[in-house]
Amino acid sequence: MKNICTIFLSFLFVISGFSQTGKVFDNLTIKSSILKMERKFAVYLPPDYETSQRSYPVLYLLHGMGDDQTGWIQFGEVLRITDAAIKDGTATPMIIIMPDANTEKVGYFNSIEGDWNYENFFFEELIPTVEKMYRIKSDKRFRAIAGLSMGGGGSFMYALHRPDLFSSACPLSAYVGPLSVEDFKIRLQRTEVTIKDEAKIQSYFENHNAVSLIENMPADKLKSVRWFIDCGDDDFLYEGNSLVHIALRKKEVPHEYRVRDGGHKWSYWRESLPEVLKFVSDAFHQY
Repeated sequence: MKNICTIFLSFLFVISGFSQTGKVFDNLTIKSSILKMERKFAVYLPPDYETSQRSYPVLYLLHGMGDDQTGWIQFGEVLRITDAAIKDGTATPMIIIMPDANTEKVGYFNSIEGDWNYENFFFEELIPTVEKMYRIKSDKRFRAIAGLSMGGGGSFMYALHRPDLFSSACPLSAYVGPLSVEDFKIRLQRTEVTIKDEAKIQSYFENHNAVSLIENMPADKLKSVRWFIDCGDDDFLYEGNSLVHIALRKKEVPHEYRVRDGGHKWSYWRESLPEVLKFVSDAFHQY
């Protein structure tokens, strides 16, 4: 009887291991003194988070315009896709943080007027807070960033502004910033922002355009980040992503550049996510 009980308990343990899934929480908040408000975020915790004592690498996963911190959960199916990737071994167990950039003002950057500093919040408050809140490895090699559309632009800018913090960056269908100063001025007019200082406009443009940043950054800093760029052949943002690819090639910066059949939609990004998880895991595993 003892042997039968032991076998049965072992069977239950194996079955529970196979059925174990990750968890998502999509209505969490942290208090921001920089933005003078509470900010929401969502988190994915891997299947073994509650049964282990280990620390995990982290992926910051940014949503696009019109969505919020729930976008990758509701439409991107991050729970199902990440669980499957971890189970089949193409991704290592990781924590995924999904911040909200769609409250009060939209976007991941500091405003040119200086009255909304979301990027400061991201680096100075969000990252330190969540990396203490969860068992996250806080070294560069265990931190990655990815995002779609507006969040793809955030991925580009954050990794280009702070290449010392991210091992990998995966912009998907990314808005790479206005493609010229004139385009930027038109955008300011449309949003009823009046800036008369031409030098300020030029400086802000150069610091928020991925092509300009790549052209002006030392190659060794660019090469310190692993780049995975993915944009569909029918995507309206194809031009900016193509120019980024060319700029990286000219500076001989290794990167993966994917152009698949598809447009600017969730069906495309759901197919991208498994590749992103595999790509960032390669760095987490140190190849």
